[in-house]
Amino acid sequence: MTWGKVRAWTRKHAAIIDVVVAVAFVGLFFLGYFRGDEKHGPPIERVDFAAAVHVAAAATALASLSLRRYWPERLLILDTIVSVAIMVATGYRHPLLIVTWMIVAYTFARTTGRRRVWLVAGACIAAMFVAAGLFGGSGWISPETFGLAAWSIAFVAIGDATRSRRAYIDEVEERARRAEDTREEEARRRVAEERLRIARELHDVVAHHIAVINVQAGAAAHVLQTRPEAVGPALAHIRRAADTVMQELGSVVGVLRADDGGGLDESTEPTRGLARLAELLDSFAAAGLRVEHRQSGTARDLPAVVDLAAYRIVQESLTNAHKYGTGRARLAITYAPDAVRIEVENPIAKDAEPNGSGYGLVGMRERAAATGGTVTAGAEGDRFAVRAELPATAKETP
Repeated sequence: MTWGKVRAWTRKHAAIIDVVVAVAFVGLFFLGYFRGDEKHGPPIERVDFAAAVHVAAAATALASLSLRRYWPERLLILDTIVSVAIMVATGYRHPLLIVTWMIVAYTFARTTGRRRVWLVAGACIAAMFVAAGLFGGSGWISPETFGLAAWSIAFVAIGDATRSRRAYIDEVEERARRAEDTREEEARRRVAEERLRIARELHDVVAHHIAVINVQAGAAAHVLQTRPEAVGPALAHIRRAADTVMQELGSVVGVLRADDGGGLDESTEPTRGLARLAELLDSFAAAGLRVEHRQSGTARDLPAVVDLAAYRIVQESLTNAHKYGTGRARLAITYAPDAVRIEVENPIAKDAEPNGSGYGLVGMRERAAATGGTVTAGAEGDRFAVRAELPATAKETP
């Protein structure tokens, strides 16, 4: 059996061990007490009274040592009362009760708050000191009286120091556990945020081009029998859109497979921004969406997170206009001194049935919130409108 298993067994059966130790301790004490010197014992001529004193001391010691883990304060007071009673009756300090008192006092100090320990133990020590001075026969200033008080105080102080040290160790361990839990929670939070960011990026990358492919494939199927010469341009649009999807997916997957495991960040994220707005509008025009673009204010460089958010909001808004609109949309971008405002409106097709997941609108709101901006989207009569305002000096929020 290993030492760890021995310690676990003793902790589990502490009460049994205390009883065995108490019986062995009291038995060995009296064995040495009476065999070592016949003069030991209280100075009492009546043998039956002397025996009663020893029986009372033995019973008190057995109870105190066996049950000290459960009621140390009560047993300490009991030990004190019995010791004082014997001292008053015989003028004799019973050594078994003295040793037992110190053991119980140590247990009491180790398991109880400092203020209560010193209040109760101090009262017990004072009671025994007074009884020893009045009835002990050696006087107030004898070495025995002062020695008894000094050793009693020492055992209480040792128990209190042990309790303080254990409390300090427990606090350190608890702090370490909380710190570990915090690190794990932070890691889980970062993983969840990164998964959300990746999902949002993949949606923005794929949705627009898949919509283009879908429209062009439908157009090709429509004109295949009547105007076969128009199928080629449609297939060319499909091929270019598919190539673009593959390239952008490759960029995202390349970031995910990076050796540093850092995920998507501004240094490695596929570069997108309002500077490439013309290219985005051309792709929509090729897919059959006529966009009326109007810009107010002087275009200028924006913080990377704002520039990317603005681009993705425009892309998602026009994608929805292409899917659920009549083929026309209006885009207005306003560069204000402290913000950039985006408005996208499109007529809603009468036969349009929303069949998307809704993640696109959620992604727009999340991107705007990440910059400290706002975005609203919803139907306004027979039109659908998206309005976003992003701070031009924003930094990404946590």
